[in-house]
Amino acid sequence: MLAGHWEGDLIKGAGNRSAVGTLIDRSTLFLMLVKMDDSTAEAALRGYSAAFAPLDPELLKTLTYDQGKEMALHKELAKATGMRIYFCDPHSPWQRGICENTSGLLRQYLPKGADLSVLSQRQLDMIAIEMNNRPRKTLGWRTPAQVFIENCKKQGIEINPAVALGL
Repeated sequence: MLAGHWEGDLIKGAGNRSAVGTLIDRSTLFLMLVKMDDSTAEAALRGYSAAFAPLDPELLKTLTYDQGKEMALHKELAKATGMRIYFCDPHSPWQRGICENTSGLLRQYLPKGADLSVLSQRQLDMIAIEMNNRPRKTLGWRTPAQVFIENCKKQGIEINPAVALGL
């Protein structure tokens, strides 16, 4: 599978008042984190649209999400990004296994019950950079950033490696 097929989720903070959106490319494990003021559909639409906007359209094929209310505006997101959006069956987290695994790894940085509203987008970007430069067994001990760059090249997509590596 080539890059461009994403899984998404929402990590909620203390009292469900703050949230961080997670977007993970299925084939490369490349991660983007999105600061959200709350867990509303409007916040998800704004945040995810902004996160996907700089990417080449060839990297925006599909997004698989759970049945969360934050995706109520999925038709608007599909229109803004050109992506096809799919939803998992209720109570079926294994249908987004990459996202679930990554959320577990992210808890090292974003513990359950933490107030996520105190984090800036830049701080979330730094966490994503660290995660994207962490060798992963499933990638043959390469990093998600390396594999993302390789897949972009295979697809003929120009990408600045410094951006993908967070430099």
